[in-house]
Amino acid sequence: MSPSRTLTTTLTMLVAATVLASTAAPALAAPARTDAPARTDAPQSVAHHHPRTAGRAALQRALDAITAEGVPGAVAEVRDENGVWRGAAGKAGLEDGRRARAEDRFRAGSVTKSLVATVVLQLVAEQKLGLDDSVERHLPGLLPPGPRGERVTVRQLLHHTSGLPDYLTDDLVDLSKPDQVVDRLRSLGNARYAPRQLTALGVKHGWKFAPDEQGKWSYSNTNYVVLGLLVERATGRTLAQEITGRVIRPLHLKDTSFPTTSRMPGRHHLNGYEWAPGSDRPVDFTRFDPATIWSTGTVISTAHDLNTFFRALSDGKPLPPHLRKEMHRLIPMGAGREGRSYGLGLENSTRFCGTAAPVWGHSGSVAGYNTFSFVTADGKRQVTLSMNRNFSKSRDADGKAAKFLGTALCRK
Repeated sequence: MSPSRTLTTTLTMLVAATVLASTAAPALAAPARTDAPARTDAPQSVAHHHPRTAGRAALQRALDAITAEGVPGAVAEVRDENGVWRGAAGKAGLEDGRRARAEDRFRAGSVTKSLVATVVLQLVAEQKLGLDDSVERHLPGLLPPGPRGERVTVRQLLHHTSGLPDYLTDDLVDLSKPDQVVDRLRSLGNARYAPRQLTALGVKHGWKFAPDEQGKWSYSNTNYVVLGLLVERATGRTLAQEITGRVIRPLHLKDTSFPTTSRMPGRHHLNGYEWAPGSDRPVDFTRFDPATIWSTGTVISTAHDLNTFFRALSDGKPLPPHLRKEMHRLIPMGAGREGRSYGLGLENSTRFCGTAAPVWGHSGSVAGYNTFSFVTADGKRQVTLSMNRNFSKSRDADGKAAKFLGTALCRK
């Protein structure tokens, strides 16, 4: 999905967004809603691993401001020169009135892509895959026959330069009909698709451009479904087993999982909500069958675990140096997305702190949840933010989220 939301990509529909994080207005977000739940709770508790400072107070105020704009709840963790700050605001559950906790789990959406890319690059290191291997070599017949299908490589899939359409936004969800989006997402939450079926939904739309065509880039969830299939073919194991065994367990991400059912694990989590246009009743997306989003956005995690994962990437733990360098080899996202680039499963942006202080990581957009996890290029500042309202939140809420991220990442 190509980015067109303030902080989320409208083209991410269920999962995928990627902040390709823009500061443009979100196409699916409603204007400041009068039917959204009013925030009636006081600021939530914050656990500090450093004495309260003016900077920490500013973070809590910025987090509170998000929930003041109709987002039920928000959780975050910030790591910087002063230590670790964890905060929460608003409600984790509207039905039972549970307060959000900084430790709450959430659906991380397209942040999943960074974990998938890490597994793929580990397989490259083991010579089970090659970055310039064709998909046809490992999965013959998966992509349309002909010169274009034969030219798609692992690197192009990771970079979103394959030219493959997006099965989500080009087929399953019609973004031109926002009044139908919530109902469509609700039906997809119970749908059962096999990965090859998802791929077929994408490729039936033809090609957006020739693979690796000069100056072309297009975010497509289909790319990462194909990568998931490549992982399974190369290892003989499920993608869930590979992500768990290669990333989650070695990095001790104890509250992170790649589920195969709709259930949200654990007792402490954010419920995810969306509002249909004109409705004052939220639709609860906490339970969502991952079959529709699979390798593009299934991961469930916490702010702490995502920061731990991206810190490990920054420190070079999961990958050898030459492949970490490849991961950071950037492709500009093109016109209308100035200041944003994409590596191998990583986003890079100068939109938050300017060209002198780029940040990298990934964002995630899935029904009921919007997540951002970024670290500064020098590794000194890091933030993960997750909110339990996504496509139906207002532009003002997106603006407040952008302000929080800037407060956390940018030197004053």
